[in-house]
Amino acid sequence: MNNPIQLDLFATDDPEPLNGMYYEKKTNKFVSYVKGRRHFEVTPGRCLGDEAWKEKTMKERAI
Repeated sequence: MNNPIQLDLFATDDPEPLNGMYYEKKTNKFVSYVKGRRHFEVTPGRCLGDEAWKEKTMKERAI
């Protein structure tokens, strides 16, 4: 009988994968990343954050 193999589903070669919400200049969208994988994207007009948060994210977390 074979022994089961434990897989690490979130293993990555990147030492610091992206996590959180970022503003992507190329697509002009807010994009969320979970452990380095693109999870969700939304245009600034449809984003539910207030204007101050949007401006701060566009300046400080642009990729």
